[in-house]
Amino acid sequence: MTSTKTADVCVYGGTPAGCVAAITAYQEGASVILIEPSRWLGGMLSAGIKPRQDCPVPAAVGGVTRDVILELGDDPRDIMRGFHEWIAGTGITVIFERRVRSVRREGNRIAALQLETSQPDRWGVPLPASESVLDTVVAASVFIDASYEGDVMALAGVPYRTGRESRDAYGEQVAGVRPVTNWTPIDPYAVPGDSASGLLSHLDADHGRPLGAADDYTQAYNFRLYVTTDPARRAELTPPDDYHPSDFELVRRYVIHQGDDLTALRGIFPGWLNSGEYNYQRASLISNAPLGVSRAYQDGDWDERSRVWRCHIDYLRGLHHFLSTDPAVPEEFRAETAAHGLDAAVFPATDGWPPQLYVRVSRRLDGRYTVTHDDVRNRTAPADSIGLALFGVDVYPTRRIPHRDPETGQVGVATEGDMFIGGHLGTGKPYPIPYRAVTPKQSDCGNLLVPVCLSATHIGYAATRMEPVFCVLAESAAVAAVQSIDRQIDVQDVDVRCLQARILERGQVITWA
Repeated sequence: MTSTKTADVCVYGGTPAGCVAAITAYQEGASVILIEPSRWLGGMLSAGIKPRQDCPVPAAVGGVTRDVILELGDDPRDIMRGFHEWIAGTGITVIFERRVRSVRREGNRIAALQLETSQPDRWGVPLPASESVLDTVVAASVFIDASYEGDVMALAGVPYRTGRESRDAYGEQVAGVRPVTNWTPIDPYAVPGDSASGLLSHLDADHGRPLGAADDYTQAYNFRLYVTTDPARRAELTPPDDYHPSDFELVRRYVIHQGDDLTALRGIFPGWLNSGEYNYQRASLISNAPLGVSRAYQDGDWDERSRVWRCHIDYLRGLHHFLSTDPAVPEEFRAETAAHGLDAAVFPATDGWPPQLYVRVSRRLDGRYTVTHDDVRNRTAPADSIGLALFGVDVYPTRRIPHRDPETGQVGVATEGDMFIGGHLGTGKPYPIPYRAVTPKQSDCGNLLVPVCLSATHIGYAATRMEPVFCVLAESAAVAAVQSIDRQIDVQDVDVRCLQARILERGQVITWA
């Protein structure tokens, strides 16, 4: 038998933005319920990303993001502890290990969420939908979807986007299918030279769409890894049960092509040393993450997402074992790789696996305003700014495909989709995110705000998708939520001038001089 919990504001997702939204709504006088499908708060900031590393101009950040989030430090353990203590010091009700299964609507408003169980396994992999059971119902006046997946938004029937728009859809010259990168002259076929033999594992067939065309791919996900050779901290990386070296034939051919270049091989594993943790090495044809599978996650159910999450784990386990044992790998690098395991001291609750898969983008709200590359380039001036963003268009590869070199005619393997326009500083000038980008059209839903899966193109989102920005937008969204409750109006009818006045009082930065 299910129970019903009620609050003024329901925040879905214990991401950094979700925690900020919950705290803000509570500070503004609302009763709050925070729902987190896992048992951990802090999302990617508790799973390897540092609060300041994607914030190149801290002066553009204000409010509790500046005062609390950016001060959490660099150690994931301290960051996670900080989020839990921050929330525990309030009257906020937190529901862990539950996720939304369905949404009940009344007219243009969400009335309640039906939750189901969602206990993660010992490595943090979400519970498949087929194994969950119905649980609590949560009713609220306003809902804030602060999840990385946008499930409340989607289940409420609010329109959204996935994949990549075409170049023509919003006049974005860098949108859609992109030129290939990392082209390498290695044969992509199971039987070299025989296309009828099929592609090797970890390759996608090229859909053949022209440059600038739309498709359903999205940039790669990965884990931000902490590895160690210290026996006291090391959690062994074992191969998956279905491991077979033939699944890594593409890696074998790439290793042979690189020869004794150990620097290039370290780009595969452990990857790129970012800020103490290892990230995806985008300059390597083969990396520590699978390619092409993220597109199944973005709009999938939790059976599919659980599979994709485990795919990332098993790929890394198999890759590590291959690089540690296969005779094609230089002996020195085999030994070096075999000595590494996950650092269980950093993530002890999950045997060293980060508790959050780095979901760089999934669904994106189709809202009242769409953030595009023009916004990123400071070519717009929306009057309803609720916070600033500042980063380059940062897209990790989307596909790994066979590709024929147009000059030589030789078939090789390449990645596609990778771009980093403007570096960390983008155009060097922070750009405003309008309130309309976090609110649906009024006819779609009148009591929902979406500060993480905000309304943006694939390109616009690629520059905006940083945790400090999500947190800034979440604080402003929470203030708007409380104002809509106090005035008994839809979130779209909130007076933007009153909203901006209040968030400025809270220390937000909404314009850049």
